[in-house]
Amino acid sequence: MGSTLLLLLGFAFLPAFAKESGQVRVVKLAVFAFELEDVSPASSLMGKTTSSAASMENVSSEARRILSESGRYDLIDVSKVDAKPLTQKTLRQCDGCEAGIALELGAEQSLLGIVTRVTQTDYYVQIVIRNARTGKILDEQAANFAGGDDGWASGVRMLIKHQVLGIAE
Repeated sequence: MGSTLLLLLGFAFLPAFAKESGQVRVVKLAVFAFELEDVSPASSLMGKTTSSAASMENVSSEARRILSESGRYDLIDVSKVDAKPLTQKTLRQCDGCEAGIALELGAEQSLLGIVTRVTQTDYYVQIVIRNARTGKILDEQAANFAGGDDGWASGVRMLIKHQVLGIAE
C-alpha cells in the first residue's frame, strides 16, 4: 500500500517535473500578416507608402518561419480569412479584434505584427500576442532598427528570437 501511494504521488507531480525539465507546451498561434504603417516624410510627401507588398510578405514569412522552428507554436493558417480588418490591412486599428478571429480559427493565441517606417532607413517593429479567448495582451515587444525595407525581415527575426522567444545567441 505504501509503495502504491508513493507511485501515485509520483504521477501526480509528473507534470511539474516535466515543466522543470524544459518541456514546453505547444501553443496554437494565429500569425496574421504584418502590417505597415508608413509615417516617413517621403510617404507624407507622395501621399502613399514607399514600400512594396513583397517586403511585407517577406517580413510575415520570416516571422512565421522563426516561430514555427522554435517548436513552441503550432501555426494556424489565416490565409483564407476574409474579415475586413485583414483584407484592408487595418488589424492594428481594430482594438484587438484579431484575437476573436484567431479563436474562430481554433487558435489559442494571436500575433499581430506592425512595421512602422519612420524614415527611409529607420523603422520600428512591434509584436502583440493576445489570448484568443479573452483578448488580453500576453506579450508586447517593440524595437527600433536601422535599414531599408529589404532588411525588415532581419529586424523582425531579431525581435522574435531575442525578445519574444528569449533565445540568446
